[in-house]
Amino acid sequence: MIGKHLLPTAFMALLSSQAQAGVQETPQLLDLTASVYGYLALLIFLLAYVFVVMEERLALRKSKPVIVAAGLIWVLVGLAYRQQGDQVTAGAELRLYILDYAELFLFLLAAMTFVNMLEERRVFEALRTWLVSRGFSLRSIYWITGVLTFCISPIADNLSTALLMGAVVLAVGNHNYRFISVGCINVVVAANAGGAFSPFGDITTLMVWQQGHVSFTQFSYLLLPALVNWLIPAALMSLAIKNGRPAGSQRHQRMKKGGVTIMLMFLGTIIASVLVHSMLHLPPVLGMMTGLGVLKLYGYYLSLHDPVFREQGHITHHHAENTSNHSMLRGDHTGVVRRFDIFKVVERASWDTLMFFYGIVLCVGGLATLGYLADFSTLLYGSLGIPLANSLIGLLSALVDNIPIMFAVLSMDPGMTLDQWLLATLTVGTGGSLLSIGSAAGVALMGQAQGTYTFMSHLKWSWAILLGYVASIFCHLWLTGL
Repeated sequence: MIGKHLLPTAFMALLSSQAQAGVQETPQLLDLTASVYGYLALLIFLLAYVFVVMEERLALRKSKPVIVAAGLIWVLVGLAYRQQGDQVTAGAELRLYILDYAELFLFLLAAMTFVNMLEERRVFEALRTWLVSRGFSLRSIYWITGVLTFCISPIADNLSTALLMGAVVLAVGNHNYRFISVGCINVVVAANAGGAFSPFGDITTLMVWQQGHVSFTQFSYLLLPALVNWLIPAALMSLAIKNGRPAGSQRHQRMKKGGVTIMLMFLGTIIASVLVHSMLHLPPVLGMMTGLGVLKLYGYYLSLHDPVFREQGHITHHHAENTSNHSMLRGDHTGVVRRFDIFKVVERASWDTLMFFYGIVLCVGGLATLGYLADFSTLLYGSLGIPLANSLIGLLSALVDNIPIMFAVLSMDPGMTLDQWLLATLTVGTGGSLLSIGSAAGVALMGQAQGTYTFMSHLKWSWAILLGYVASIFCHLWLTGL
């Protein structure tokens, strides 16, 4: 009985604390970068990021070190402010960063569930086998995969799109290692470029949109610069591909029941999120979560009409004899006969990415509360000018993940205009293409095409990618007159 009333009581206490925090004045942040706490916090963050960079070598998921680092950094923040006689600011700032993360977490969870649902319905597999079975030449498939990646990544996010088209490149290339290597680089560049002109294309663009610096339609201003960013290196790399015929299976995979319906539901959810944000000025996560609820209701319909299968720890639909014994459809034990379960799709979300994002948001937020971002903003944007500073920040994203970089820029808020925010979005989103470790798409494809698409094979074409990067910046500057 105690537990029955504990949750409502805790919830009301949380609402009360939030309401009290809402009427308080904005806390004044202190510059504690030169303190022992500041130095320790920076050291912890750098050490955690060393583990992130060495993720593949250590086989240690990147979310683990940053989550620990986030907790330690905020303990240091709390101690630093308490030493200054302030026991309020650290907690208030932490709640703000947790709220920012909560909105993005729910938004990404809904988007990932839709993408995983489309994968489970074999929509992407049907597209892949169709391309392989059409008999296109290697050079044609190189351009087709590039164009499709550039067009799909604004909707399905750059990581999911890169994995899909990477599977096509591997299937078509067979043992043609040069084609696979160049094709994977092309997919990475196209995925990052395509994701730069849509709020749904990358986590960084989603962050900029949710912060209100760029509206949904204004992202389209980056379409031409993003296209230039991809086309220049794509054209140069295409010269290395011989125009032969691929070897591949002629069997075509059909979509499972509901594939088209889910695509339409995803599109409707995106539209609803945009309208909720632009017309009602409510967080777009409301539209995404409502759409997720509708998807779950549709999942209930599928659970009643889909063929049963024997679960082996992941979703695999095998035809089995019909059964009306609902007792057989219950339970979570391996080997239990059951129907489609939407919650199994939710489980397949990239939880490592979601938890990594939590750690990064809190780590950067902690450093900002200690005063590091204010100093960095003054040094970078005050002395170099905004266009050059944004261009250099984009290059930095080839070495450091673009999520903390964009979050740092948002936290610094250097007073940029719309065109300058668009430039920052373009450079941070595409600068990671310069190295294979510079973006989630590159890291994922290195794992997918082990031994063929590598850090060094990507580095050989970094000069061409850099040309596209510089050309896209000048294209944006020319269009906007910056």
